[in-house]
Amino acid sequence: MSDGEEKREIAVWFLSNAPAGEIHYAVYEAAAAEAFPEHNKAHLVALELPDRSGDIIITTYGELDKNNYLDPRTAQVATVDHIKQKCTKLRPAADEELPSAYIEDFRSALDVELSKYVGEAYPKGVCAVYCTSGKDIEGPGADFRFAAVISAAKRSPQNFCNGNWRSIWTLEFIDELQLVEIKGKIQVGAHYFEEGNVQLDTNIDCKDSTILQSPEECAVSITNIIRHHESEYLSSLEESYMNLSDATFKDLRRKLPVTRTLFPWHNTLALSLTRDLTKELAIGK
Repeated sequence: MSDGEEKREIAVWFLSNAPAGEIHYAVYEAAAAEAFPEHNKAHLVALELPDRSGDIIITTYGELDKNNYLDPRTAQVATVDHIKQKCTKLRPAADEELPSAYIEDFRSALDVELSKYVGEAYPKGVCAVYCTSGKDIEGPGADFRFAAVISAAKRSPQNFCNGNWRSIWTLEFIDELQLVEIKGKIQVGAHYFEEGNVQLDTNIDCKDSTILQSPEECAVSITNIIRHHESEYLSSLEESYMNLSDATFKDLRRKLPVTRTLFPWHNTLALSLTRDLTKELAIGK
């Protein structure tokens, strides 16, 4: 590997792992084209559609190719400039890019309920529901899968802080068992960088299930389960922060050294090590 290639790979890693809202602060041109798409998908970046009909989430679940992403709610495909983080074009989705009417009933019902929840829970939250398997099924009798994606970002660089909430819920509709298996992954990132560099990067996996019912009943049940798990995790984070200064930070360092006495900064010559070093190095002579 040449020196230039190694530098590019290092730059790609740093850019891809930049905290939410901060990838533009340091750009290495040779790595940008590769790093920005990965960063945008990993952070579930939401971009406004050109016709202002809503926002589209940059995620692998809606990715048709490197620069084109499906918005299932509006049945449109947006062309994305990853580096500028902007939608440049919009076109109607082709029939083969959309689910059947039967699947769309389940997808749109869940999208409606999830949008209500996200609107209540996250001030700047965006969500989308994608069919990831079985989109051509025309009726009962077969299994299909959805991915429900939630993204909320808070960017305040003037106050030296940025953060985001990302959750992905994979839903498997199992016809034979009349069951919906639910698996979720919640990721929370925060970065505070006023006169320092403090980062939070945490995640949790969840698992649940519900009965396979009508599209509307499934949508309500699944959304309630998502609400429960996310609220529970948020409460646990808030509780951890309440104990942070009283417990966690205090456990990270000793109040006193092993000698149980404070270090005498005002009179370091009182220490034998200081005297020995002074003598050995002939300091002051």
